[in-house]
Amino acid sequence: MKTTRYFAEVSKRPDRATIQWEWIERVVRDPVREVVQEDGRIRRWAPIAEAGDRYLRVILLDDGETVHNAFFDRSMRP
Repeated sequence: MKTTRYFAEVSKRPDRATIQWEWIERVVRDPVREVVQEDGRIRRWAPIAEAGDRYLRVILLDDGETVHNAFFDRSMRP
């Protein structure tokens, strides 16, 4: 999977450094929810059991494979 330069920088933040690449791949492959934004970017969510079932949101570019952002979404509920 490819990433944006933005993702490379933001993933160094302490609150994002604990997010494992394996989890991002899992969300991309098997989301429980997906929303396409007006700009074509794709938002996908999935719970991460290893992180206390918190929902990880992954933002992809419109190509569906380039990761632009990933973070735990506090507002997402099952």
